[in-house]
Amino acid sequence: MQQRILTWRKSSRSAAAGHCVEFAPAVPAVFVRDSKDVSGPVLEFGTRGWAEFIAGVRAGDYDR
Repeated sequence: MQQRILTWRKSSRSAAAGHCVEFAPAVPAVFVRDSKDVSGPVLEFGTRGWAEFIAGVRAGDYDR
């Protein structure tokens, strides 16, 4: 299996106190990790699921 080189980006909505989420788009998936634990677990989302999640965030579906 070929290893992927991912380019990680921090969410622009992450808190400055270090509570950050990073994501790496790599079609046909998007990978997400906690920036405080870069060697920790990585979540993988299909591009459709990721687009639906982002649409929900923008619509305020996850606001407290």
